[in-house]
Order: sequence, then structure tokens, then C-alpha cells
Amino acid sequence: MPLNRREFAKQSAVAGAGLALTGAVGALATAPEALASDEPEAYGAGHRHEHALGYGPLVADPDGMLALPEGFSYRVITHSGETRLESGEFTPSNHDGTAAFDGPRGTTYLVNNHELKGPRASWPHPVPLTEGLVYDPAAAGGCTVVEVHRDGTVAEWVGLAGTSTNCAGGRTAWGTWLTGEETEDLAGKNGMTKDHGYIFEVDPHDRRANLAPKPVKAFGRYAHEAVVVDPKRGHAYLTEDAAGPNGLLYRWVPPQGFEHGRGRLRTLADDAGTLQAFKCIDSSGRFVDDLSRATRIGTVYGVDWIDVPDRDGRTTSVRKQFTDGQVTRARKLEGMWWGDGGTYIVSSYAREESPGAAHDGQIWFYDPKRRTLTLKVLLGVNAAPDEDGAFDGPDNITVSPYGGLVIAEDGEGVQHLFGATDSGRTYPIARNDLNDSEFTGVTFSPDGDTLFANIQTPGIMVAITGPWRRQPRR
Repeated sequence: MPLNRREFAKQSAVAGAGLALTGAVGALATAPEALASDEPEAYGAGHRHEHALGYGPLVADPDGMLALPEGFSYRVITHSGETRLESGEFTPSNHDGTAAFDGPRGTTYLVNNHELKGPRASWPHPVPLTEGLVYDPAAAGGCTVVEVHRDGTVAEWVGLAGTSTNCAGGRTAWGTWLTGEETEDLAGKNGMTKDHGYIFEVDPHDRRANLAPKPVKAFGRYAHEAVVVDPKRGHAYLTEDAAGPNGLLYRWVPPQGFEHGRGRLRTLADDAGTLQAFKCIDSSGRFVDDLSRATRIGTVYGVDWIDVPDRDGRTTSVRKQFTDGQVTRARKLEGMWWGDGGTYIVSSYAREESPGAAHDGQIWFYDPKRRTLTLKVLLGVNAAPDEDGAFDGPDNITVSPYGGLVIAEDGEGVQHLFGATDSGRTYPIARNDLNDSEFTGVTFSPDGDTLFANIQTPGIMVAITGPWRRQPRR
């Protein structure tokens, strides 16, 4: 049922009263604590009271890899070209989206995407073509499963091979990983022998469940980024990183009677359920053509969902099947994470390709019950990206067990992991001192003690530990 103006006005009023991030805040959160704090010296060293923001300034790493706040440390879990899989091959390169899962006897499983596009010969360390786990033998990408033991030992094996450009993805409530191909390459393009641009499921707990990989075609074929599944309603939400025109946020509604669970996505017909794209309206009932129109933290839009005509998009890309005025678009729709009864959604930046205001990152929250989309974090254009101190280009995100979000930066210049509070204030967690590669795959261990993250190039997974503590809401 479409959301009419009266319904939306009522919903947005409720959302505005119930979300800590709403309100008339005109500043843009680019540099740490850019939304000025009313707490004296909240970012200064030595002020570790319960309301202090962040963990203090970053300390340069004598080993030249990862700058962290005082009291924090890291260790390398996997390193492409150095660590090896159980089968003897080197860890594949270009680490991307990642999630952590409880393993047996206190171990932690991590499923790690490898964003490798095109033919295998283009990459020195592609995902090995492990027998029974290959979708397309011409493709270089896929996923590995990393097992971290309590004593610090690590094992790694292939969970999926022969896919392309595995970028983000999402953790499911039933303990599996959904990996997205950020490509629309059909068989015959870039050396591929099968069509690409799909979601695949990887089970870290059961290697046999990953045999004979099957794409979840019901979720559509386009340049996939992240995916989350509403554990209550069963809807899947998916982001698309594309331009010309900008990409879309999608919702998949399962067929009546379908119940999620391990192995259930394999049973879906290619046209099962309904794939839809979002359409936003403002509080005056006016259509919003692009999320770049929002310029204030606390902006609330109502959301309708429009059916996709042809979800496989073989002749016309899915995002190009809609005319102006039918759907809302955004530049670089990237990471998502389910939490707080809805999903957090990243738009990494907007420039001349977008009709609204330029920015260096938005993070939105979609509330499926109220059908509202609220702007939670807004990063202004970073005028000096090569100077440390400002943030731009959010990508992968996770909900922190200590409050707010932790965000992996894929911007210009200096690259960080940074946190954001419920009110949109930001603070640094780590800085890449090794190179200018983006951070990816940010995720906490199930017990919340360890923050895992990747330096995408060459492909390094690290485990960060330290005096984590709850962050202020505002």
C-alpha cells in the first residue's frame, strides 16, 4: 500500500520524537567531533569519564601498519601472499566485506569476500578453484572462511570460488553469509563463462552446504553491494553501487509461506517473491529524486516500494528500467548492517553526477515498521583528504556493541576506521599507516571483545583489541 501524505506526516512525527539523531543540526560531521560537543574536553586524553567521546588520539604504529589509540593493539590474521590456506595456496588478495560467527569450542569464524574482477590471469592471488565450490572457473573472486582459535592459531579455507567482484554482503540471522557480486558481466564479457551480478550464500559452519554454488537469482542481477535480511518479516534489503544513472535500494519480499533458514535460499525459483526499488517522499508529499537532496541530519523521508519489471536485467540494467519520477536514486550505495529494528545504509558520496548537494558520505536508517528513512550521519566535503583528521567516503559499516556505528573509510587520501554516535558525532579508531588502501570488512567478534577489519590492498585482515567502552548517545 502506498504511503500517503497524512500517514507519512504521522510517521515522521513519531520517528522524530523517537530517534536520537533527529533535530535541527546544521553542521556537517566531517572532522572528529564536528558536531560540537557540550562535554568539555570530551576528545582530550585523560578524560575517560562515562560521557567522553571516542578513545583519544591515534598513536603512530612503529611497524608502519595501523595507528590506534593508546591502550589498543592489533595482530595480523591473514595477509595475501604471505599466509596460506589449508590447501597450501596463498591467502587471496583484495579483502572486502566480512562477518564474524561463533564457531565450535570458542573459535570464531569469519567469512571474507575477495573483490577480484575479471579473469583469473589478472590477479597474482585469486581465490583457488577448490573442487565442488566453483561457480565460474574463469572468475577470480569468491570467499574464504577464516577460523580463529582461542590460542591465536588461524586456519583458512575456500568457501566459494569462481565469482566476480565480491564486494560487500551481509550476515543472516541463521548464521550464514550472503556475498554480492558488484558487476553486471554476462557470459562472454571479460572472459566470463557464466552470467554474473548475483548474490550467493556461504555457510561457515558446514562445508558441504557450499558445494555446487547456486546464485540467488530471485534477489536480482545488478552491481550488488550489501544485503541484510529482516529477521522478523523476512524481507531482504540490497544496495547497488552504480552510476549513469545512480544506483537503487532494493527490497525483496518473499513468496507467501516461505521461511528463511539454512539452505532455504537454494530452493527459491529464479522469479520467486517480488523485487522492488525504493521511492522516497518528503513530509510535504513531494517526490525525492535522489538522497543527495538531504542536507540536514535528522531529515526523514517516507518510503514506498515499486516493483522491478525485469529483475535479471539481461537487456536493460535493472536501475535503467525506471523513468524519472518512479524511484529514488543515490550515488555509491554501499554498506548496510541490521540493528535497532531496521537497517543502516551508506551512500558514500555525491558530486556532479547527483542532482542535490555534494557530500562525502551519508548514513541512513530505514525503519521497516514506520516505513521511514532517517539521515543519521552526514559528512561534508573533505577539502584536505591528504591531511589526517577528517573523514570521507564511508563504505562497510557495523553496529557497535558499545553504541553507535563503526565505519570503514574508502575515501581520498588518509584512510581510517571511525565511529559515529547516535547523534552523528564522529571519532577515530584506526588509521592505515601502511598505504592509501581503503578499509573494509569491519565487524566485531560475537563476544564484542575484538574488532576485525581489512586493509583491502594487498589484502590484510587484522584483529583489534583494547579498552572498548560504551560511547555517548549524543
